[in-house]
Amino acid sequence: MMKIIRYRTRPEAAEENQRLVEKVFAELRAERPEGLRYATFRLADGVSFVHLVAYEGDGDPLGASAAFAAFQQGIGDRVAAPPEAGEVTLVGSYRLFG
Repeated sequence: MMKIIRYRTRPEAAEENQRLVEKVFAELRAERPEGLRYATFRLADGVSFVHLVAYEGDGDPLGASAAFAAFQQGIGDRVAAPPEAGEVTLVGSYRLFG
């Protein structure tokens, strides 16, 4: 399964959003869940974020992450519009996902 999630934060919430995302990656580095590949990008406008997530198997390993739960908890207050999420199919990659 591979997904892409895109959203724009409110300008005053962009730094907090990045801080919460960084906590997710710190937890993932410590716990090293198997089968998960995940990347987050902050776009040049400073308020737009794109998350790419890929995982093997049936369960989403991010669902077990306390830091990810904390990130999701206040997302509605940080974004300018609801996040857009969808499944994607990888056509090609060079070292991005292993």
